[in-house]
Amino acid sequence: MSQIIVEKNPSQAHLDSLGVSKWSTWQKEVSTFPWTFLEQEIAYILEGECVITPTGGASVSFGKGDLVTFPAGMTASWEVKQPLHKHYKLDGNLLSQTFRRIKAALKL
Repeated sequence: MSQIIVEKNPSQAHLDSLGVSKWSTWQKEVSTFPWTFLEQEIAYILEGECVITPTGGASVSFGKGDLVTFPAGMTASWEVKQPLHKHYKLDGNLLSQTFRRIKAALKL
């Protein structure tokens, strides 16, 4: 499985080329919770500070201004240390994303 990639303070040109401003946004209060990435996710952190610990792996910290890539298939524990607000993009389209979630829920 590939690793979490944190790009510190990417250029505005890079963010524009990815179309980050058009991605969906998500917010989360200070908390700790488990998560499984069913597809690759790329996130641009607008606000907050987090530590994510992949199952069996080393913790990775990231925060405001970071562009973070999470690999598909990774399970992890999130620790949101300061309230999180992010833009995010998932691989695939709505149909493939829905199929993965149904499959995971049914544990097929």
